[in-house]
Amino acid sequence: MKVLESISFLPAPRLPRSAHRPSPVLSLLRRRLADWLLLSSMLFTMLYGALAQAALPIEHWTTAGGARVYFVRADAIPMLDVNIDLDAGARFDPRGREGLASLTQAMLSRGTDTLDEAAIAEAFARIGAQRGGGVGDDRTSLSLRTLTSEAELRQAVSLLTAIIARPSFPANVLAREKERVTQAIRESESKPETIVQRTFGRLLYPQHPYGDYNTVESINAISRDDLVAFHKSFYGARRAVVSMIGAITRQQAEAIAEQLTAGLPPGDGPTSVAPVERLTRGIEQRIDHPATQSHILIGQPAIARGDADFFPLFVGNYVLGGGGFVSRLYNEVREKRGLAYSVYSYFAPQLQPGPFTVGLQTQKEQTDVALGVVRETLTTFLRNGPTAAELRAAKDNLIGGFPLRIDSNRKILDHLSLIGFYRLPLDYLDRWTERVEAVTLEQVRAAFARHVQLDTMVTVVVGAGTPGSAPAGAGGAPAAPGAAAGGRVQAGTDAAPSRSSAGAR
Repeated sequence: MKVLESISFLPAPRLPRSAHRPSPVLSLLRRRLADWLLLSSMLFTMLYGALAQAALPIEHWTTAGGARVYFVRADAIPMLDVNIDLDAGARFDPRGREGLASLTQAMLSRGTDTLDEAAIAEAFARIGAQRGGGVGDDRTSLSLRTLTSEAELRQAVSLLTAIIARPSFPANVLAREKERVTQAIRESESKPETIVQRTFGRLLYPQHPYGDYNTVESINAISRDDLVAFHKSFYGARRAVVSMIGAITRQQAEAIAEQLTAGLPPGDGPTSVAPVERLTRGIEQRIDHPATQSHILIGQPAIARGDADFFPLFVGNYVLGGGGFVSRLYNEVREKRGLAYSVYSYFAPQLQPGPFTVGLQTQKEQTDVALGVVRETLTTFLRNGPTAAELRAAKDNLIGGFPLRIDSNRKILDHLSLIGFYRLPLDYLDRWTERVEAVTLEQVRAAFARHVQLDTMVTVVVGAGTPGSAPAGAGGAPAAPGAAAGGRVQAGTDAAPSRSSAGAR
């Protein structure tokens, strides 16, 4: 599909009367080419439509070194997409060295035992391969897209193998990267969207790494030895999940997975952190800021990935604030009262309970009114749940839109990574629409009652403060020192928009 999307079907330029007419053979060839392109487009559409209705053929096995592999063969285009997810997320950052997981991942492509960063970039460009990645609370990810022709595939996999298994972490490049990250942090310290996100995270998770963020001080404290030790402890094969989709055979996929993970270090670091503690009281914190609008976040830790209440919460939240223009929050806050341009809510399940969040921006003088409407809407929803008509409409929209969730190799790969890393059932996608359809009104009410409690909500407002509010600044609010820069990538689909920014983990 990506190949076809890059083709522009433009009208042919008008030729002058004196121009020669094309030969009959050339005209025939052009018509045949146009017919082939149209047929190919129809076939790709039919392919992904069929995947949405039929079982997704996920193959799963474990490598000799213990890496879990998830593979879907897709021969429509000569491409391979690979994702490697490692249990090496930011939750393992040592106190005082927040940002270590992100710096380690960023430095992987800055040099290997035989290549410097320029040679690595040139090698990927020469074969037309694309490399990416990111770091979230739970996992570190690396991605690769390459042609499946023999030479290009071999070189791309060899390059990715060298990057992940044999990084050199050159000291001079590390110094440059640290300067880049700290500069990004400083630049973001006064931004209201950053202040509200970091303050909110720290108040939700006051004694847990999910609430920790990198600072100028923590980045400056990181040394090359820290990167080497983190890589050795957390980049092991037993901590890896390899997801692949593309035009290769099962035998090729097995060989690629073995090559990518065979040379990884022991990876014998810890595999868990302290559990998330539930909040016992509500907190509201306001921070004065010169911005014209107040940035508002409301929420609490709510649900872990794999919880049986996921689908009732997911469908119910579509009615509450996840359905955009058709959600209750949007209707009450924007349509009826014009208090905000957008308002939303989401659940972000993680290995440990991730947040339920309501977010909006409003004019500073309307802050209290907007907060009142949001709280009233949330209270009514928690008391009564959705109506039968709202639930039916939510199901229809989610089920009808499901094909768009898997209409490209990249989207399917994201789901494979989610299934693999969080150990979801192999039929997770096959039964997705069935699980949505099975949600009842009673299940929505009961699930929200279990996971969302109004009396323990955290509310953070950056903009319109009160006489006792803290001024916005480099340290954020007093109760959340350093809560003023960056963000973190929120891994996963079905749930939350990502929380990311420059210089963040």
